[in-house]
Amino acid sequence: MPDIVSTTALRKEFRGFAAVRDVDLRVAEGSIHALVGPNGAGKTTLFNMLTGFLTPSAGRIEIAGKDVTGEPPERIAGLGVARSFQITTLFPALTARDHVELALQAKTTLGWRFWRSDKQLHRFRDRAEELLASVGLEKVADVAVEALAYGRKRALELAVALALDPRVLLLDEPTAGMGAEDIDGTVALVRRVANGRTVVLVEHNMSVVASLADRVTVLQQGSVLVEGPYEEVRADPRVITAYLGAPDAAR
Repeated sequence: MPDIVSTTALRKEFRGFAAVRDVDLRVAEGSIHALVGPNGAGKTTLFNMLTGFLTPSAGRIEIAGKDVTGEPPERIAGLGVARSFQITTLFPALTARDHVELALQAKTTLGWRFWRSDKQLHRFRDRAEELLASVGLEKVADVAVEALAYGRKRALELAVALALDPRVLLLDEPTAGMGAEDIDGTVALVRRVANGRTVVLVEHNMSVVASLADRVTVLQQGSVLVEGPYEEVRADPRVITAYLGAPDAAR
């Protein structure tokens, strides 16, 4: 498949420190591509450049064949890119349904308007209910976010991202802080929503990476250490040393 996300010699420096060093990344359209590596490897910095939250110091980023280097987040989102964040970014007092309806409204001329009338938002209700059902939240549609369990908040963030109908979905540590039961549900959910779109995820849990990723890029100290299918990457001595710590950790 052609590349839908690519970077060339991408670099980000903070006061002379290179957090990302000349990274060449190729993400095939329709794939699930994982970025892994130890803390401080540059994963989130790379993510933030791909989505316009950070401007590269050097290099080039292309989304669907278009140069988006240095473009703001709203421009990149307009090309069909949506993301989640490592820390939940929801509004405690709003319901799950409110969040999804507002996200659906954002694609129209109304934008993100919190002073919208209920009548305006009602036209998005059917689609909002479909999206909530797709992430298993149909029974808590009218529950305020502050009352939702952590795993359900992460599922809601995914529904909000899906409301933008993205071609590319970037997930920053989607299972962080979850128990085993929530992790299994999230893996199944990501696999389901990946149908027909490209997913790029930062993830520390290697069992999640093994379950989901078609291809894995391992970063170390801001550079690409190795890239390939999970089974190939997990057996690479450089990965075992840099990320997994010991051969037994890769099994």
